[in-house]
Amino acid sequence: MGENVSETMFIMYYYPDRNSKMLLFFFIIPPYPGHGPFSHMFDGMFIPKARPEITWRHETASLAMFDYLVNDNYLKPVMEHHGLVLPEDLDFIKEQIAGPLGNLVQGQKWPYKGRPEDKSFLYEIVANKRNGIDVDKWDYFARDCYHLGIQNNLDYQRFLKFARVCEVEGQKQICTRDKEVGNLYDMFHTRNCLHRRAYQHKVGNIIETMVTEAFLKADKHIQIEGSVGKMFTLSTAIDDMVAYTKLTDHVFEQILYSSSSELHDARQILRNIICRRLYKCVGQTQADKEISVNKDTIHKWEADLAQSIPQSGTQDVDLQPDDFVVHVIFMDYGMKEKNPINNVHFYCKNDLTTAFKIRKNQVSKLLPEQFAEQLIRVYCKKTDNRSLEVAKKHFVQWCMDMNFSKPQDGDIIAPELTPLKPSWSNNNEGEHDEDSGKQKKAKMQLFK
Repeated sequence: MGENVSETMFIMYYYPDRNSKMLLFFFIIPPYPGHGPFSHMFDGMFIPKARPEITWRHETASLAMFDYLVNDNYLKPVMEHHGLVLPEDLDFIKEQIAGPLGNLVQGQKWPYKGRPEDKSFLYEIVANKRNGIDVDKWDYFARDCYHLGIQNNLDYQRFLKFARVCEVEGQKQICTRDKEVGNLYDMFHTRNCLHRRAYQHKVGNIIETMVTEAFLKADKHIQIEGSVGKMFTLSTAIDDMVAYTKLTDHVFEQILYSSSSELHDARQILRNIICRRLYKCVGQTQADKEISVNKDTIHKWEADLAQSIPQSGTQDVDLQPDDFVVHVIFMDYGMKEKNPINNVHFYCKNDLTTAFKIRKNQVSKLLPEQFAEQLIRVYCKKTDNRSLEVAKKHFVQWCMDMNFSKPQDGDIIAPELTPLKPSWSNNNEGEHDEDSGKQKKAKMQLFK
């Protein structure tokens, strides 16, 4: 097929289907309207603890919120007036949010309702489930890199310049020039940098943990009016879109400036955040292989940390399991342990219609060997200097007992402990000397 995509701000303007262009543009303005207060913290941390009996994601709420907004604002006649076909076009918008709606009927191969299979590439624009290259990612790259002062290596206009729709195994996919493969690796590296430096930053994560603790304590004491006058709490507002529309980041200030005795504990946690009295990170480590972790694992690790009394030194601080907070963080290129570029198709200038894949070993030997890692961070709720000093030694001893990697500052915070584990000996100097020897030998041979 090989149709050129014009260089416009968004790839959505390409296809000559006016309704598709309008619908994609309509969706990209308010992405994921189902996000709760503090975004992913609400659905990823608060709701699972407040209501562990349910499985709830912000994409689910986005569908319910979209239906509510359309009905509450009487938008269906407006949409039909502008040429939209209902309900197909409404399904198309929802599928941009959450993917296929409902279960496949037996014998059905194409899972989408909003557009037929010959327009399959339209589902790779807003939220690309195939490889993660989409305008949602480009949008937050530009926004967050700008505000955080991080270099954004992605030139989306260049991507659009080389983007083409080609047929791949009977479906139309968005492909790009073969020479752009290095830039795509840079794009996913930028994503990893944003997660490492911002989204999964150790201070940001512990603030989210403290806000979650405050919300859990305040949950049943916050009342939000929903449909027909029914009242909902922080955690049950997700069941009623009238109530959920009123649940914004403002709830933080509502708790912080309240005078209710019932909100005293929650209010104190938020005051600690404002005054920067945060739980302190005592260290970060890794296991040799990824560990399957659930809440029971976390509780056990917190108990083990309290019991990990160093093999040497005196113990004058009593640390309890509740004094520790363990976070398990996953860093990846957007597709867990998989390389997203393996799901991208390319074309070359000698044949603009034939799509092919490019493997990592065809690009560079300097690319990642693996595309996901699991990090384990430990925090201490006690923040006085002596408690933190002891907690760090507990952490080093725990890492030794668990056979985890040596903390980066392990030789500084526990110099009496790290030599006790032979596998933690520092071999960097030996490796450097070996490499230097090879280089010297090569030079000597070169000039014989």
